Amino acid sequence: MHLMSSKPQALTSTGPMRAFATNSKKVTTELIEINEDLIGFNQYLTEYYKQLADAWGVAQKKVNLKSPEVPQDIEQIEAFKRIWIDMFDNDFTELFDSKKFGENYGKLVSKELELTKHWNNITNVVLQSVNLPSKEEIDEVYKELHSLKKRIGKLELKLKKKETRKNA
Repeated sequence: MHLMSSKPQALTSTGPMRAFATNSKKVTTELIEINEDLIGFNQYLTEYYKQLADAWGVAQKKVNLKSPEVPQDIEQIEAFKRIWIDMFDNDFTELFDSKKFGENYGKLVSKELELTKHWNNITNVVLQSVNLPSKEEIDEVYKELHSLKKRIGKLELKLKKKETRKNA
């Protein structure tokens, strides 16, 4: 062990570090791709919030033009509230129905899914390097376990019905 500690590069040739070292190129590639996708994600996220802010600004201007005076009583407050709701409802519905918003939002979600995929790939490489099951393998075990629980429940129910008939 002393010989290995004097040569740090030798540590990567034993145990899980060896597996991780051989898989480090995969992790590095995923990190590079994450950075590229993160740039795109941030662009679409910025555009998303810009569209929301612009719609808010336009709707608020319309409300201000429609009701320029400060409400004095409950009826005026209710009228102002209805105007505000109508204007914002119309403007945001128009925004959400627009082709530009839909395209940007679709690209935003797509980039988010790409980022998730990269993180899952990195997680799988790390888990594989330390000889642990991947998320997919664990999910498969959970599915099988759930299926077995259902089958056991049905068998217990059948057994209980048989015992009830036998005792009756």
